[in-house]
Amino acid sequence: MMSKGTCGAHCVAWWVLWVGGINWGLIGLLDWNLVETLFGGWPWLVKLVYILVGLSAVLLLLTKKCKKCK
Repeated sequence: MMSKGTCGAHCVAWWVLWVGGINWGLIGLLDWNLVETLFGGWPWLVKLVYILVGLSAVLLLLTKKCKKCK
């Protein structure tokens, strides 16, 4: 889990990545897509969630800590 001195961007990225991981786990185990279930009526929102999960993963992979993080 993220430490107390983490900046807002890293905290948001961390939680978005958790959502993505849980969603992919549900897809793999149960063939059930939580994001599609919740936002299936808005395809643009489903796509946005997937983009945010991908960007969060890239952010956390490329930056261990930013200048604002302790």
